[in-house]
Amino acid sequence: MKTKIRILCLIFFCQLSFGQNGNRKSLHGQFVNESALVDNGYVFNLNSKTRTFISDQGFFDILAKAKDTLLVSSASFKSKKIVIRDDDFSKPLFVVNLEAQTTLLKEVIVKRKAEIKPITGNSQGIVDLQFFDDVKSSPVNRTMPSDGSIENGMDFVRIFKMVSKVFKNDSAKKADLNSNVDFSDVVSKGIDNYFFTNTLKLKKEEIGLFLDYCENDPKSKSLLKQEDEFLLIDFLITKNEEFKRITTFEK
Repeated sequence: MKTKIRILCLIFFCQLSFGQNGNRKSLHGQFVNESALVDNGYVFNLNSKTRTFISDQGFFDILAKAKDTLLVSSASFKSKKIVIRDDDFSKPLFVVNLEAQTTLLKEVIVKRKAEIKPITGNSQGIVDLQFFDDVKSSPVNRTMPSDGSIENGMDFVRIFKMVSKVFKNDSAKKADLNSNVDFSDVVSKGIDNYFFTNTLKLKKEEIGLFLDYCENDPKSKSLLKQEDEFLLIDFLITKNEEFKRITTFEK
């Protein structure tokens, strides 16, 4: 009986897969860039939830139909969404240009080295001077400091500033969630990377692709209010399960 149930489930799964891709046809394409060879990454069909790899020359083949949305992911190039049209299938080769990832470096300021001038005149007079921090000439009273301070004590002013800075940063992130901007941009700035890499178990290069995948869901736009943060987290966890199923397919 169990064997029959398994066979029926297998037949149903095959029919479902065939139904999803039965009206789709193979799209032959190539990704290009003016300065570099596109030789890694993969292509998602967000509508049929299928994936294919990009060859070492940038070529790919995937089942698609008009109005399907393809999402391109590559470590060296920016993610890109492509909506397929009917005339794309009539081309011998569907060519797509990808923009290379650019890493901006912060400005580095090199200060001039201070010139050290030699001591002239009576050098012995300088040696004989008494300095405030000279332990031998001015021993420190560790039992009762004259200024009422505690040696090696906590700098409460500095600690207060550090705590205030943390709360300010947290408030700034929450403010970003209320901004009317791109979903991927808002979430990447409003949620710490620790959530993506440790909670969702995503690689750093997969975070941008994952957010693009989430943005394709119409529900994503309605979860950017500050009071919906918990709903947004729940939404990201649910979408991550779908994303993992797609990215691990045929591995």
